[in-house]
Parts: sequence; C-alpha cells; structure tokens
Amino acid sequence: MCREVDLHQAVLAKNETSAGTLRAELAARGTSVINLLSSPGSGKTALLESELLRARERDLPVAALTADLATENDARRLARSGVPVKQILTDGLCHLEAAMLGGHLDGWLPDGTRLLFVENVGNLVCPASYDLGETLRVVLASVTEGEDKPLKYPTAFGLAHLVVVTKTDIAKAVEFDEAAFRAHVAQVNPGVEVLLTSARRGVGIGELLDRALAAADGGGVHQPVMAQRPPAHAHHHDQHGHEHPHDQHDHEDHHDAAGLPTHPGDPARAYAGAPGVAARRRP
Repeated sequence: MCREVDLHQAVLAKNETSAGTLRAELAARGTSVINLLSSPGSGKTALLESELLRARERDLPVAALTADLATENDARRLARSGVPVKQILTDGLCHLEAAMLGGHLDGWLPDGTRLLFVENVGNLVCPASYDLGETLRVVLASVTEGEDKPLKYPTAFGLAHLVVVTKTDIAKAVEFDEAAFRAHVAQVNPGVEVLLTSARRGVGIGELLDRALAAADGGGVHQPVMAQRPPAHAHHHDQHGHEHPHDQHDHEDHHDAAGLPTHPGDPARAYAGAPGVAARRRP
C-alpha cells in the first residue's frame, strides 16, 4: 500500500513543479490566474459570464478557460461576453492539472491578458488538490447546497483565498442559513472573506473582479491556515512499535480537530507552492 501513497505524492509533486513554472511564466507576461472551483450547478458559469461582461465594460483585458468532461456548452455561453474563451474537454478526468492548463494556453492566450479566469471541472474533491499556478483560488457554493458544505469538503474550502455564495436571490425560499454557513467556513478557513452574489439580480457583480485585480497587483490575498500547516508524517507505528506507511484508506480517514486531512498526501503540501505560501512552507 505504500506504493499507492508514494505514487499520489509523486503526482502532486510533479504538479507543484509545473504550477510553479506556469506561475512564473504568466507573471512575466503580466497575467494572473483565477481558479474557480465549485460543485456542478452552483451557478459558477453564470457568475463568471457576468464578471467577464463587467471586465469588458471596464476595458480590462481578460480571458476565460472552462473545463468539462464533455460538451462545449459553457464555452459558448461565456463567449457571449465578447472576451477570448477556450474550452478544455478533459475526457473523463475530474480535474485540471497545471501542465494541462499550460499546454492549452500555448498559442492561444492573447498578449496583454491581465486576468485569466479558469472555470475548473465541477466538483469539490479532485480539483482541490491541484495548484494551477493561480494567484487567487475561489471556491463557490450556491444557497441550495446546504450550510454544511465547507465541513463536507474541508480541503476545497480550507485552501480558498476567497469564498463566494451564489444564487442569493433564492436564499429565503430555500431557507439558507447564512450565519451557519459563515461559521462553517470559518471553522476550516479562519479569516477568509465570504462574498454574497446573485448573477440573476446583479448582486455583488464586479466584486470578484475587484478581488482578482487586487490579488494580481500583489495585495489583499488571504493566506489559508491549512496551506501553512507542516507536512504530516508519512508513517505511523503499531502497538509493537513497528513503523508502517499510511495506505490510501488511511489518508481518507485521518483528520485533525478542524476536520482537515492529515494524511501524507495532504493537498496542503501540493498547494504549498501557491503565491504567499511558498515562503512559509515548513521543513
């Protein structure tokens, strides 16, 4: 079982290297990546379309890349904004990786692009482990998904620089408990900002763009506590004092008091190369 964990760590380490390279290359071009993560149906595409329209109104050079297992529906929808848009079809892969993203940018990303919005594959599990060379990682949740979403997906919410609540126009109808949601977010990611939005009503539109620009300019990026945690030990001891590697089932079951994973393939380690985090990575 040790080999499974070692393979997992190797994959994350390779992605971390690719993410660092991509981040440096894009920084040299003056481009910052905004990585958007959420469950399917959260309203991510609707919000992004509104933000892209706002960016165009402000003459900000932005682009968008959207990833799905199949169909180009989201790309066609985002293209209505008039900004450069590209679709990535992952052919069954449940997340984007830094090398994959970089490959799709070659020869496509327009010179002078200030912000590149990446709409990741719709789920809160696989994408949470992979740094895409982003400057800002945003996790979205709709009011229909339940207030306990941050506790169910602590890695995704725990590594977010910003949390966005969508579809607030129907919050009352679905009896969304905002206070409970905020409390759960704070439990896994103390201090992270929570934005309330409604693409349908125009509530909060432009705020994501403002946060993205602030991050691109080098200021105002929240640093998640989870990303600053030291790496977990890769072995445990049995009652006889013999050392054993954690297996893949172990890493799914080990959590700290805040509900954050402590397995040797901890996504916080893979994400330690993100901006503002690398300098604080502990030995």
